[in-house]
Amino acid sequence: MIDLTIQEEALENVVKRAKERGIVIPTLAQMKNPALIPDDVKEKLKEVGLWDIDPVNLYRITWHNEPTETGGSFNGANYMVLPEEITGVKAKVIALCGKWFPTGAHKVGAAFGCLVPRLVTGQFDPTKQKAVWPSTGNYCRGGAYDSALLSCDSIAILPEGMSSERFEWLEKVAGETIKTPGSESNVKEIFDKCWELRNSGEDLMIFNQFDEFGNYLWHHEVTGAAIEEILNQEMTEGQRFRGYISSTGSGGTIAAGDYLKKLYPTSKIAASEALQCPTIYSNGFGEHRIEGIGDKHIPWIHNVKNTDMAVAIDDEAPMNWIRMFNEPEGLALLKENGVSDEIIDQLSLVGISGAANIISAIKFAKYFELTENDVVVTILTDSIDMYQSRLTELNEERGAFTDKVAYGVMERYFKGINTDYIKELSYRDRRAVHNLKYYTWVEQQGKSYEEILAQWYDDNYWLDIPKHAEKLDRLIEAFNEKVKAL
Repeated sequence: MIDLTIQEEALENVVKRAKERGIVIPTLAQMKNPALIPDDVKEKLKEVGLWDIDPVNLYRITWHNEPTETGGSFNGANYMVLPEEITGVKAKVIALCGKWFPTGAHKVGAAFGCLVPRLVTGQFDPTKQKAVWPSTGNYCRGGAYDSALLSCDSIAILPEGMSSERFEWLEKVAGETIKTPGSESNVKEIFDKCWELRNSGEDLMIFNQFDEFGNYLWHHEVTGAAIEEILNQEMTEGQRFRGYISSTGSGGTIAAGDYLKKLYPTSKIAASEALQCPTIYSNGFGEHRIEGIGDKHIPWIHNVKNTDMAVAIDDEAPMNWIRMFNEPEGLALLKENGVSDEIIDQLSLVGISGAANIISAIKFAKYFELTENDVVVTILTDSIDMYQSRLTELNEERGAFTDKVAYGVMERYFKGINTDYIKELSYRDRRAVHNLKYYTWVEQQGKSYEEILAQWYDDNYWLDIPKHAEKLDRLIEAFNEKVKAL
């Protein structure tokens, strides 16, 4: 799963590169609790922009960054509470905000989780190897960013139909960008390109977020702990945490639900996906516009046995939400409906997948008839910064977002949210979803038959992954000491 075997010869090269670049690697413990970060690092960060290609920004791979583009220190985890005027439900809906990570998306954390175990053990040598980052968008941006910090050649792979903002940024940071056919739902084409690169003879390492358990580990430990902190702050006496809602994506972000279930055993995990490509909901397939969530397969690192329900979202809903949240007539109508200026100022924190996650959380709350005594949590992976081109395209396709259009969107896509396309997963339902892994991972990607059985039947399989966190932190500390000694 997470191999922490040390390769001494290559590790020497990694240590030298880290020394040359002034790289000190933060631990998972420091990402969870920035109070553990040394004061000299905090001083350096005061002069560094959030997206700067500066090794000190590794310490900004946390939910706790002060929400500012330049300088800034750390605060509590970044989140917003969606008001009833938007959600239409009494339950408290909390959404973590991914904008305030380097690259503007939390996927830089997943990339860190995949890269660092290979780095501090010497399994990946940035002086000789290229790092390959297959993705549907934000993950390859995070990987290219981490690679740039190491002066390491990188290859970013993503579908050609993703937003132009992603490609424009990658042109400046990634060594090479490969556009694969299709759009959000075309993950197999990304995997096919990875096999082509493997067979090319180049010395490279593929960091596949869909099967790298470092992705699962980072979210279990860091995102899970951030949500725990927020719940301790937001839940009042008598309130109950009822559920965590996340799009499945690579299977990493949803891993925070496993962490939360240990703290709140009666809570539920809901997997959100596009109705146009309902892989969990009905073993379906298709194409959709909710960028960043991945489809038509079940990620190897998704603990399906611990997932309680699937919520399918019509992609028209989040596309209309981002218009409502960013067009003047939409904001005016929200204000007319009682949404405060404070909340309106935060709505740009919601990207397309974030809007889909919020809608799924609302459907979850309505389905279980939650009240003011209940709390649900979801995730905003990125912000509207990644989708300004989509807003332009929508205006060109559909015309201006007038007050009449805004009223229609409010009635249909806000007040009209109901409990359709929700499926509670029985034991057999979950087993059927888990079985889908066979076709992608055993038949196509070379995983073993024994391991796919272990994922289902061996309870320790998933429980053992978080046990790697402490050992990984010790290896990071040892690595930093070697760099310092050199």
